[in-house]
Amino acid sequence: MKMNGLLRNFYFTLLIASVMVFPARAADPALIAAAKKEGEVIWYTAFIVNQLVRPASEAFEKLYGVKVKHIRANASDIALRIINEGKAGRVQSDVFDSTTGTAALKKAGMVEKFIPPNVGHFPKEMIDPEGYWVAVNSYILAPAVNTSMIARDQWPKTLEDFLDPRWQGKIAWSTSLSSGGAPGFIATVIKEYGEAKGMEYLRRLALQKPININAAARRVTDQMIAGEFPLALQIFNNQPVSSARQGAPVAWLPVQPVTASLNGISVTRGGPHPNAARLFVEFMVSSEGQKIVAANDYIPADPDTPAADPDMKPDGKKLRAQFFNPEELEAGMNGWADVFNQLFR
Repeated sequence: MKMNGLLRNFYFTLLIASVMVFPARAADPALIAAAKKEGEVIWYTAFIVNQLVRPASEAFEKLYGVKVKHIRANASDIALRIINEGKAGRVQSDVFDSTTGTAALKKAGMVEKFIPPNVGHFPKEMIDPEGYWVAVNSYILAPAVNTSMIARDQWPKTLEDFLDPRWQGKIAWSTSLSSGGAPGFIATVIKEYGEAKGMEYLRRLALQKPININAAARRVTDQMIAGEFPLALQIFNNQPVSSARQGAPVAWLPVQPVTASLNGISVTRGGPHPNAARLFVEFMVSSEGQKIVAANDYIPADPDTPAADPDMKPDGKKLRAQFFNPEELEAGMNGWADVFNQLFR
């Protein structure tokens, strides 16, 4: 199912109407009352503001009458800011989402244990076994193609296809130290094939001379759309869908396994509005919140909520993924970066 802008807006309008009809079906009335008394919640987020932060904030405000203020930054900057605010004794955030910074924040004692009661049906990999985060969405990273540069019958279908000599010097990826960069692809290959076979594949890929782009994956996608190269690895699969909807010559490729990087949402320890923080986390992983995530082209964590384009969401069959939680990304990133430096620099 592919939605154009009008249909997506209609879907969102219906969603907000359904939220307003059932204003307190999930949350504890006592928690709602305490959050209303606090009056606001401060959200540190890596989500794109116009794409998700604003619609989610507006829905929460309409539902509970609690104001949402946000600060947008990448995961590492969010973690550093929260840690510095904690050291200064001036914690500002109430809630944050992150793919990689959560592990460092847990070590720094800046995360409150809280798993909302409405996620009992979530797969176990979507919930921190220690109780510090629950996934609000997953970022699915996959190859992508400029559809005006390569005929459809030539699109790569397997990882092995990227080793075809025809693609030498024509594949690009981000060098960022993240799941959305070359280290994330390296991690997926090694997790899929095992150390020995994975390294063998990566040495063969190095002979293809991938183009290193010192920018985020979104920039890689944009440069590919502009025709600077025909193929890219480790692209957020929701971004080509959004761009193609606007007429861009781009498509993501369901080459298995894709990378699934979990984006956890957590309550900041010592935040000024702890009840509003808990209510906000509960809202974001509720059916209502997850439908907003999906309607704005992110991949919802809730197994019962399909993506706007259902093909984007791994189901273990039609589309299989290797999942990485925040702790795995934190623990493995330096090692994957070392492999990148050895083979691809």
